Amino acid sequence: MMNLPLLWASILVPLAAALATLAAKKASAKSLATLNAASLAASAVLILYAYLAYGMRGLAFDPIYFRVDGIGLFALTMDSMVFAASFSIAAVTSVIAVYSLPYMRHRFEELKEEGAEFPGWRSYYFLYTLFALSMIGTVMSTNTIEFYLFLELTLIPSFLLIAFYGYGDRVKIAILYLIWTHIGALLFLIGALAVGSAVGFDFISLNTGFLVGLGEKLGPLAATAAALLVIGLAVKMAVLGLHIWLPYAHAEAPTPISALLSPNLIGIGGVMMYRIVYVLFPHTFAGFSQALYVWALATMIYGGLMALSQTDFKRLLAYSSVSQMGYMLLGLASLSAFGIAGAMLHYMVHAFGKALLFAVAGILIANLHGLRDITKMGGLASKMPYTAALALLGFMHITGIPPTVGIWSEYLIIRGAVEKALATSPAWYMGATLALLAGIGLSTAYAFLTMKRVFYGPLRESLREAREAPASYWAPLIVLAALGITAFILASPLIDPLVSQIGAVVGGV
Repeated sequence: MMNLPLLWASILVPLAAALATLAAKKASAKSLATLNAASLAASAVLILYAYLAYGMRGLAFDPIYFRVDGIGLFALTMDSMVFAASFSIAAVTSVIAVYSLPYMRHRFEELKEEGAEFPGWRSYYFLYTLFALSMIGTVMSTNTIEFYLFLELTLIPSFLLIAFYGYGDRVKIAILYLIWTHIGALLFLIGALAVGSAVGFDFISLNTGFLVGLGEKLGPLAATAAALLVIGLAVKMAVLGLHIWLPYAHAEAPTPISALLSPNLIGIGGVMMYRIVYVLFPHTFAGFSQALYVWALATMIYGGLMALSQTDFKRLLAYSSVSQMGYMLLGLASLSAFGIAGAMLHYMVHAFGKALLFAVAGILIANLHGLRDITKMGGLASKMPYTAALALLGFMHITGIPPTVGIWSEYLIIRGAVEKALATSPAWYMGATLALLAGIGLSTAYAFLTMKRVFYGPLRESLREAREAPASYWAPLIVLAALGITAFILASPLIDPLVSQIGAVVGGV
């Protein structure tokens, strides 16, 4: 138990900033950006302190908690997995809140030219920060109903942000996003209610920690309840077959929101698939593992092929996110402490790397007259060297190239996948090896072919007047790049607790 309510503070501080934003009728856009970015940065600092002081040793609980009759424990917890996700959310949202100031100023001008009616800065930052703090709450939850409430809270502001400020047919796309992700949440809720009505809604206890295997007491219904939970979370992850909504929503959302939706929101499904489904149904989940393994590999390959075929930069990044969720699912399906640890670490990798890449796409859109078509780009590194360097670091993250933390998550995921394949059969091992080579090869291909097509080669005549974007666009992104490199260097405080804490659960099954 922590001495201070650090975890509640990490949510309530941004909430206070969001409410103050609504009340500040005469505040400038810059002051609103500063307030909300600072509140989320404070959240990141609180989360980091809670991890270093308590979470590295195992599950630690915030001292403020309560119980609800018929539902169970509502508490917030910290351990290595929660840290990897919650710190990534707080850090990315803080940086993108600063980046939002110049980008959304440009977007507001576009909307005015289109003759659209839209809320101003106060609504934007209120919804933005509400979205951010609700994502933090999801991964700290200890109860399926608590998790569901935070998950639904992520949906409302993100839907409105797309509908108010997005591109294209933004209202239609926002509704598509709302329906798909709400269906996923409802499937999860139906599975959670089946478990809760029989054995309770808690998946973590104050006294005993993870309630490993509790859901298996459902007997014949265990497989059905676990499948509903998996499918509901898989919709959120946008894995193959359930990904239909993602390319539209992430490509047409305002770019700062794309930088949160793609790396932060969808990865929550993977984190909680372990913390809820595996923990409650370890044997049932093991029975699903081979199907999930194949699903993961198919998602990696499909996402990579689709990304490789795109000409719209943001749609390419959206399909890249589908592929990256295949990596996370593969780590989970391995049932290995190393593979699952890699999946949790990959959340951080994807958060830093994909936020950088979407922000780079936004820089190109805002400073090159809305340019998104890769076939009309080329040679931009000579004109926009800082933007090119940040894009390179973003692609290095998601392809696992040092000195970025992506190398460690990829190693752990592949190690877990190989362990699983070797333990299954020689034929399974050979098939998995070929599929892994294809998936990883495609990720590398679309990443560095895109770098070549956008930033290298001869400079197009239409881009002769291109100039580096103002520092207000790219300077905040240096923080994300630095965090990814720092995590590569200081990998041990991240990886060792992850492997140890996950191994204690997986090894005890």
